[in-house]
Amino acid sequence: METQLRARIRDGDHDAFAELFDRYARSVYNHAFRLTGDWSTAQDVVSLTFLEAWRLRGRVDAEGGSVRPWLLGVATNVVRNTRRAAGRHAAAMARMPPGSPVSDFADEVASRVDDAELLDAVRLALETLRRGEREVLALCVWSGFDYAAAAEALGIPLGTVRSRLSRARKKLETAARSRELHCRPRQTRDGRTNAAQPIQEGNR
Repeated sequence: METQLRARIRDGDHDAFAELFDRYARSVYNHAFRLTGDWSTAQDVVSLTFLEAWRLRGRVDAEGGSVRPWLLGVATNVVRNTRRAAGRHAAAMARMPPGSPVSDFADEVASRVDDAELLDAVRLALETLRRGEREVLALCVWSGFDYAAAAEALGIPLGTVRSRLSRARKKLETAARSRELHCRPRQTRDGRTNAAQPIQEGNR
């Protein structure tokens, strides 16, 4: 069935692309969100991924298993390009004169604080990873790819997938331990505990 879908995609069959979207759009969205940490950006990546998949349809191998590794490989490249474009935009905006103050909407945001703090914790942990390590982690851990499928998606050797995933896991374990120690209540001399205090800055 997947081989037939591959052939239809290569031939530019519109119904095949509709089937591809219905089957894998959610998977592409989840993968994009795990790489970007932003819902809106992930939605944009989904649209761009299927447009790019249409453009690259001739590169799909006629024989093979699931097209999901190929599609998530396209999505990974779209995320990379999106980040580069965002970086250029941010640099351009930084050169602009400051605008008028933005009105305070803290009350609207207050209900989302818990979710935001959780996402921030995840982002901080993922920021300890290099781009390649994060991509391999997203494919192997969150998307359930084996090493061979991840290697196909990213266009890298299988051994590179193994080493990047190993480094990513070690870095995340280190980040988790560090966060746990930082947030652990501190014991005082009289036996009571205090909330963890911010780490003091060094001498200025």
